[in-house]
Amino acid sequence: MRKVQGALAKPQVVKAARAMSLFGEHAGGWLAIGAVGALVDRKRRGEWITAAAGVALAHGASIGVKRVVRRRRPADPQVEVLVGTPSKLSFPSSHATSTTAAAVLYGGLTGKKLTPVLVPPMMVSRLVLGVHYPSDVVAGSALGGVVAWGVRRFIRRRRNRG
Repeated sequence: MRKVQGALAKPQVVKAARAMSLFGEHAGGWLAIGAVGALVDRKRRGEWITAAAGVALAHGASIGVKRVVRRRRPADPQVEVLVGTPSKLSFPSSHATSTTAAAVLYGGLTGKKLTPVLVPPMMVSRLVLGVHYPSDVVAGSALGGVVAWGVRRFIRRRRNRG
């Protein structure tokens, strides 16, 4: 974490990472995008609502895992915490979880490969801000991917039933 923060914690990067943190807080930004998708894409409104519910489910799952694991956030005196957090628990990263779920689910609806564009920056931002260990963001992303996989299967099955 020290190396990531030392190499990347430049003022503009920290500013962007803080904006990403705010956007991803409690999956709020991703849920808002799902709501906009449901309003704009009337033919697939139900799929957008289901995808947004999947993002909420992924976020909820990460909170549940945090409460079971109870891993504390990094406390390295050489790593500066550059953003506030809603809890002292770090494993898994809920930001990585909800971002991965949103990228997979919304990417499936838009036909765009959002995961490589959205997920790595969010994962790195959590390290730059000093609020997660690398394993937190990897586990969070994996959890988001698993939940999104299940929700995509559900969406496809409903679509195929017609």
